[in-house]
Amino acid sequence: MGRSFFYITAGSREEAEKIAAVLVENNLVACANVFGGVQSFFQWEGEVKKEEELLVVGKTRTDLVGELVEKVKEVHSYDVPCVISWPITHGNSEFLHWIDRETQK
Repeated sequence: MGRSFFYITAGSREEAEKIAAVLVENNLVACANVFGGVQSFFQWEGEVKKEEELLVVGKTRTDLVGELVEKVKEVHSYDVPCVISWPITHGNSEFLHWIDRETQK
């Protein structure tokens, strides 16, 4: 069974915490961490923007990433939320099995 990290940006602490809670409550992730104070620079609608954002990162099963993306799009305020993932290739086997257990529906 594959596992993945995920990375989501949010515009406020309230929104980041809501996203994290919804993902955990729906067993789409084993764990979500919220990090604050991130400066994001990006282009949007032809303008360079600088915004303070928060990150929601965590661990899930790879086969749940599609559902995770759809759930984030349901609850996120952004038109095009950043939701990306990459595989976990190695780690503490007990922790990896914990991810599997916590994401069973």
